[in-house]
Amino acid sequence: MIVVKRFFDPKLAQVSYLIGSSDTGQAVVIDATRDLAPYLEAAASESLSITHVTETHIHADYLSGSRELAQRTGARLFLSDEGDADWKYAFAASDGATLLHDGDTFDVGSVQIRAWHTPGHTPEHLTFIVTDTSVTSEPVAAVTGDFLFAGDVGRPDLLEKAARVAGSAEAAAHDLYRSLQGWQAYPDHLQIWPGHGAGSACGKGIGSLPQSTLGYERRTNWALKPLSEAEFVERVLSGQPDPPTYFAEMKRRNKLGPDVRRTTSPDRLSLDRLRTVLAGGGLVIDTRSALEFGAAHIPGTLNIPLSRAFTTWAGWLVPYDRDIHLIIDDHCAQCVSDAMRDLAMIGLDRVAGFAGADVLDQWPANVGPLGRIAQFDARSAARLQDAGEAAILDVRSDNEWQAGHIPDALHVPLGALPASLEALPRDRPLVVHCQGGTRSAIAASVLDAAGFTGVMNMAGGFNEWQAAGLPVTPPT
Repeated sequence: MIVVKRFFDPKLAQVSYLIGSSDTGQAVVIDATRDLAPYLEAAASESLSITHVTETHIHADYLSGSRELAQRTGARLFLSDEGDADWKYAFAASDGATLLHDGDTFDVGSVQIRAWHTPGHTPEHLTFIVTDTSVTSEPVAAVTGDFLFAGDVGRPDLLEKAARVAGSAEAAAHDLYRSLQGWQAYPDHLQIWPGHGAGSACGKGIGSLPQSTLGYERRTNWALKPLSEAEFVERVLSGQPDPPTYFAEMKRRNKLGPDVRRTTSPDRLSLDRLRTVLAGGGLVIDTRSALEFGAAHIPGTLNIPLSRAFTTWAGWLVPYDRDIHLIIDDHCAQCVSDAMRDLAMIGLDRVAGFAGADVLDQWPANVGPLGRIAQFDARSAARLQDAGEAAILDVRSDNEWQAGHIPDALHVPLGALPASLEALPRDRPLVVHCQGGTRSAIAASVLDAAGFTGVMNMAGGFNEWQAAGLPVTPPT
């Protein structure tokens, strides 16, 4: 009989699967992250051995753990050999991987896994059709990766926007349309086990259902409605959000071969060591809440709260070629390991040290004054703008900006802010806002660390501005 375990990482909105055969004690893991413990623990709890490891495609949103999991367990590694020459797994031969093509199958005990080539999101993408041969010859489910989601499909523009493969988006959208026609061969009761949930940047409207059925998606998913190819291509390419900057790095590493995850603990930094790091231009991330950071922080530090969005914004803002130092809440025993784990999921392994928040108590007497970021409401921000005493900076996405924005505001999406600092005015303070206050707080810390003076955060964001009945430039 088949055994299925679903693993959901809320910070990546990513899903992976362990599928086992209870009669033989074998299991396959599909689309593993670098956090291997959950797969090993789940296999042990079900008296299964991980004998097969595979993945649907070369991922862009996290660093794959498939290679390391196969090495650690001695499992056979299966990798796609579909797509063009530019998107092959460079480590497949050295790791002795079995290459998969459309229609190939492998057995995990009584569970048969069949590869179906479904290009569109990426050229090499595979969907895995799962059949429990101990009870039927008909498939029970499809592990769809970034092909079909609950309510959406995988975006076809990532190679162009993230990996800078010019002109690839439209061709990929046509491929995706043709791949979707292949669902006509499958019945409504086929279960759909997607690779992402709501919140992933790998689609623009992914639903929150953990899994679905093909029949339900035929009734509710726009991409499976009767559309001409031209209509589909236009719709799937429009309104896609900007991909995080780290996606290109993930594509490169996952293609060449991900490194083994670092698990050693970083050193705790003394006040003197932290001061030396900052004096040398080192990168220090304060992981406390935005309110705590705004009330008091060490100058030169970047605020990325250790929340659900921590991994994503670290991927947008933290370079891969620098050591990382953390400031952690003293009352959170797990925060150091949690932060390291979250950073490791996207290959940010260079955590060189951490300091507790107690360094903020020591800083004023030994180094100098702490920094502060004022919190402003929408009406106060409007008065400052009207008086010419401050400029308003909108750090929302392009799509949000085009849907309506504050008149005369500047616009730089948060992810593009570090590269756009030279274009921003320094002759007057900046009031930063996003939709609800989370991104603007991070952006305010970026500006503050870069030496902008008098930075203010409009904590209620554009939501508060609209609720107050203040002027808004209509959608473009």
